[in-house]
Amino acid sequence: MFQILAESEKSFMKKKQWTLQIAGRELKVETGALAGQASGAVTVRYGDTMVLATAVMSDKVSEGMNYFPLMVDYEERYYAAGKIKGSRFIKREGRPSDEAVLTGRVVDRTIRPLFNHRMRNEVQVIITVLSIDGESDPDIVSMIAASTALSISNIPWSGPIGAVKVGMVDGELILNPVKSEEESGSGDLDLIVAGTKDSINMIEAGAKEVPEEKMLEAFEFAHDAVKKIATFIEDIQKEVGKEKVEVELLEGTPEFEKEIRDLAFAAGLEKALYQADKKEVKKASKVITEKINAHIEEKYPENEKRFKAIAELVFEDASDEVVHSHVLEKGVRPDGRKMEEIRDVWCEVGILPRTHGTGLFNRGETQVMTVATLGSPGDEQIIDTMEVDTKKRYIHHYNFPPYSVGEVRFMRGPGRREIGHGALAEKALIPVLPSKDEFPYTILLVSEVLACNGSSSMGSTCGSTLALLDAGVPIKRPVSGIAMGIVIDQKKPENYRILSDIQGLEDHYGDMDFKATGSEKGITAVQMDVKVAGVTTEMLKKILSQSREGRMHILEKMKETIAAPRENMSPYAPRIIIIKINPDKIRDVIGPGGKVINEIIDETGVQIDIEDDGRVFVTSPDETSALKAQEWIENLTREVKAGETFSARVTKIMNFGAFAEVLPGQEGLIHISELSEKRVEKVEDMVKVGDIVSVKVKEIDRQGRINLSMKDAKKE
Repeated sequence: MFQILAESEKSFMKKKQWTLQIAGRELKVETGALAGQASGAVTVRYGDTMVLATAVMSDKVSEGMNYFPLMVDYEERYYAAGKIKGSRFIKREGRPSDEAVLTGRVVDRTIRPLFNHRMRNEVQVIITVLSIDGESDPDIVSMIAASTALSISNIPWSGPIGAVKVGMVDGELILNPVKSEEESGSGDLDLIVAGTKDSINMIEAGAKEVPEEKMLEAFEFAHDAVKKIATFIEDIQKEVGKEKVEVELLEGTPEFEKEIRDLAFAAGLEKALYQADKKEVKKASKVITEKINAHIEEKYPENEKRFKAIAELVFEDASDEVVHSHVLEKGVRPDGRKMEEIRDVWCEVGILPRTHGTGLFNRGETQVMTVATLGSPGDEQIIDTMEVDTKKRYIHHYNFPPYSVGEVRFMRGPGRREIGHGALAEKALIPVLPSKDEFPYTILLVSEVLACNGSSSMGSTCGSTLALLDAGVPIKRPVSGIAMGIVIDQKKPENYRILSDIQGLEDHYGDMDFKATGSEKGITAVQMDVKVAGVTTEMLKKILSQSREGRMHILEKMKETIAAPRENMSPYAPRIIIIKINPDKIRDVIGPGGKVINEIIDETGVQIDIEDDGRVFVTSPDETSALKAQEWIENLTREVKAGETFSARVTKIMNFGAFAEVLPGQEGLIHISELSEKRVEKVEDMVKVGDIVSVKVKEIDRQGRINLSMKDAKKE
């Protein structure tokens, strides 16, 4: 019995490895060693960063779902970086960090378009980070691992995909840059591109005002490597991949689907969709679906629930067909706009009386209000993740309440969508923010989506610019954003139309959501998702060009409201004074056990933050308190110079003279001969401990001792 188990175990642990050279480093894929019960499981190693990806599909169809149930979970493990995190009492790793959520979203956005949208079997992809070297990013490795696990599994999927990162060092594009290369370069570009051998299906980018031409060059550069990786995974699939199973799709007979489709058109589907008002579209569509459901209840009562679910998909496909045919054949968008036309834009600032800055951005039926709050350097957010421990002085939060789309639902805090949209809007503004030396405040922006009909994340970007300008933040240049769409003829892919400023319906039934933000100088962020296999670089070239025209139009509308930062900050914003001291004097400001700094804070009511390089930030709600604290700190840290005159406090009497404190912590000797022009027999005849006397610094000797004179001070 033992021997049989050993043989079985041995066959299970049959390992295979494949390697590929990418950017001068080895990408290693291994199967057969771990997670043998999963439908597909691989480990992928790049440098010393290593992840395990598994893919599993449920055996049964999930009834009652109106979407494909794909779950992507990205699991950070602190042991991967050799860290133990948590409180003294709880060491189990808890909720995922924002970084983990964003990485999971990137993987999801890449693999989801390659599934049949009529699948209803649950599919779960779990990526577990096993090792991290601090140089090779786990997000790229995770995308490749997920693609490989799905490809070799029995799960129906139209992959594989490849994924790479592109940076820019000294103006030159570099593939999969390591952290040290990014830090040594200009850091102008942080781009992730994923796709198949034929097209690009996911883009995520942050950029320091990179021109559109350079961005397109980066897309092409990335796709060359993506093709290589996709082919590599395809070869692995041919060697060890399982046969794909046939799953039950949510579909009816051709006769039933035609019946529902004809009923939808007869009920006025085209007219229902082609209206400018979102509420009217929703209302008219509801009337049609109610007619379809009533028809099913009457004709197919024996399997009503399933037939209604199929009918919903047929309705969606018919609506998709209407939008595609009208845009491609007639050049007509649902709300009557031309392909390049932007919805009406109007803006307002300073609408909330007590906040530090507000921006209200309206585009069509989408309305976003962003509020800026300025805080002290000590308000910086501490980022403590598996990869990095750092501080963040610019933070953006995005809120999407249900009333913004006329719905009712539970409010349970930010989900993946809110975190993702907030991160995009945050990324858009980072390149134009002032440095900490120029503007030492911690900046928090909160975008409230008040009404939405598409492109709320770009509304958040525009609203954030307005709020920063209203708050008096000296940003380099204003930034605007736009969401672009595309409608592609699937039978003739060369026939397509690009749409500027897509609304919700065009996002839902279109084939792409391409968001671009930037200033007059160039692009600051890009995010692209698709509902088809992907788009070509030729399409991306036209999309970038058309998006710039739209961004500039929106930017001009924003400038009509506010074009530059306000000269005077809100009276309710704190005031910060920066003092530069000798780093060796930091201990004098803090004092033993924090005694000195706490005394300053208690006495003046300010907040004090000290950097290791000697920068001291004094934050106060009023200027008087800040100036008082500044004087106190400068007196603590300034170095006495010969010739200066002070009011000093006598601290000690000796036979040969008196010691007096000229500055906090700095004492000098008034020799008995320097107490008066006349001869002094006893020091006590001239001064007592606690007396305040005028003294002049005669000299500072080689040993740093301060010699003082009362008689010289009296002469002056």
